[in-house]
Amino acid sequence: MVDHFSMTQDQSLILLILLMTLTLFLWGRWRHDIVAGGTLLACVLAGLVDANDAFSGFAHPAVITVACVLVLSRALQISGAVDWLTRHLLPQQSGVTLSIAALTGLGACLSGFMNNVGAMALLMPVALQVAKRLELSPGQVLMPLAFGTILGGMTTLIGTPPNLIVSGFRADMADAQAFAMFDFAWVGLPVAVVCVAFVALLGWRLVPVRKTAANDSFDTGAYVTEVRVTEKSKAEGMRIRAFEQALDAADAQVLALVRHEVKINAPGDGRKLQAGDILIVEADLESLPDVLGELGLALEEAVDITSVPENSETDPSTTPPESAAQSVDPATADAEAESGAAEASEIRLIELVVREESSLVGRSAKAIRLRTRYGINLLAVSREGSRSHARLRTMTIKAGDLLLMQGPDDALNEFAADYGCIPLAERDLNLPDRQKALLACGIFVLVIGLAVFSVVPTAIAFALGVLLSMLLRTLPLRSVYTAVDWPVIVLLGALIPVAGAMESTGTAELIAAGLLDYLAQGHAVIALGLILLVTMFLSDLMNNAATAAVMCPVAMGTAAVLGLNADAFLMAVAIGASCAFLTPVGHQNNTLILGPGGFRFGDYWRLGLPIELCVCAVSLPLLLIFWPL
Repeated sequence: MVDHFSMTQDQSLILLILLMTLTLFLWGRWRHDIVAGGTLLACVLAGLVDANDAFSGFAHPAVITVACVLVLSRALQISGAVDWLTRHLLPQQSGVTLSIAALTGLGACLSGFMNNVGAMALLMPVALQVAKRLELSPGQVLMPLAFGTILGGMTTLIGTPPNLIVSGFRADMADAQAFAMFDFAWVGLPVAVVCVAFVALLGWRLVPVRKTAANDSFDTGAYVTEVRVTEKSKAEGMRIRAFEQALDAADAQVLALVRHEVKINAPGDGRKLQAGDILIVEADLESLPDVLGELGLALEEAVDITSVPENSETDPSTTPPESAAQSVDPATADAEAESGAAEASEIRLIELVVREESSLVGRSAKAIRLRTRYGINLLAVSREGSRSHARLRTMTIKAGDLLLMQGPDDALNEFAADYGCIPLAERDLNLPDRQKALLACGIFVLVIGLAVFSVVPTAIAFALGVLLSMLLRTLPLRSVYTAVDWPVIVLLGALIPVAGAMESTGTAELIAAGLLDYLAQGHAVIALGLILLVTMFLSDLMNNAATAAVMCPVAMGTAAVLGLNADAFLMAVAIGASCAFLTPVGHQNNTLILGPGGFRFGDYWRLGLPIELCVCAVSLPLLLIFWPL
């Protein structure tokens, strides 16, 4: 056993650097990636990490896999695949217990195979609707959902970054391989099931009831948009009465019907819908995907904006002078067409507010030749205090209107600058695309299969999935990079060499020896429990990936000192790093619900502490059974 009373200079230096790192993490003034980068550079300058190996962590398989998982999760989200699951798997008329169990369970299942922050973001609007239906405070549904998505992450290799980090440390051990995809499920799955059941049966009652109007911030008003009844859709042949009943669940209503270019205001309840009908619908923006997906509708204006310009939509009598004066030669038109085709997959949705002095006031999308001049679409208009039954392309724009626009980033910025509109927010509206959803699911299943059956290494399997997603355009190309949580990538890449320095200098073994001598006193089971508890404590206070990177060397050192199997100790780190339930800063999902739930800093422990006790009670025996010491 290492004599922990005598430390080398290198050990003293790295302990000092780690102490400063933990202090900065807990202080929270600087972002985690900044702190991690500073820690890495401090170790290089102190001679603890070789300068040539300083950035080797960014090539680590765990870092590559985390980035690829985030991208593939984004593809599932954008394609509407998860929205389809939500509509078909969640009960619509059940009571509190079953509703919370279904919502929390779905969040846990999704977060086992996609980024848990992404799963939380997808289900958060659903949770607010469930809370409203059940007449509960938003927090009573949001907190169980947040905790469920965190619990689900501990069940698979890709469920959360700490699992990938733990697997990477195991792969670096002599005569050992990385953990497989479902190795974490032996302990993680029973823990998640027990805790989700506890939350559904009793736990939600422990959440403090806070009255808040924060959930109103998700509502920017009802939008008027146009949807087309497609052939063989569920809406074809449906009477207006039944159609409006289907819209009730999505807070939407029909304002007018357009058939064969003839507009009928307030169509009769008995009128049957036909393929090709255009319905002018007023709906909350968050409910639009539900309306479109459930009834098989399509946004009328969401056409291919890189196609041949629709000159027929332009009325010469309403063409403004500046557009009439423009002339475009064929070469320029060809170049612009090629540029548009190149950016066809880099389309985004944004809300613009029309200022009083905007030259757009009093004009329409048709009058300014919106699609032909800018290559963008007007998808919907929100107008406070009044309602328009006019077609979108002919609707007269007023000051204060909110416009939901679709198009390439440059074109949207140019339009906003030309007409004095203010970008309000970029909208994350997942318009359903059945083909892309099936492709995204197929790619994800293929990647999981390659990883599970060890056909190729996990990092290679997920990198292949990202490449296929890019080639098949299951997500916009710009989203390949925006989907990656770069602060997490920097944090992982910076701390991996630091963790290596802890091991090479013997510091990890030194800390382990101190824990064993003073607390565990050489008892293996107590030592395992200490590793779990210390990891859980740190995860409640700082980033879970950083916690895993710091505690893995300590866990391996503890196993080495006792001469035991390191797998149980590494698994204890994986479980503990996924248990951030006591504070809003321990996990991003906890932070996400802070405002909408109206929570205070001290509200989380009321449900979080019982869950952490459940985790300890269930996981420790299972660790000893499935990963014997």
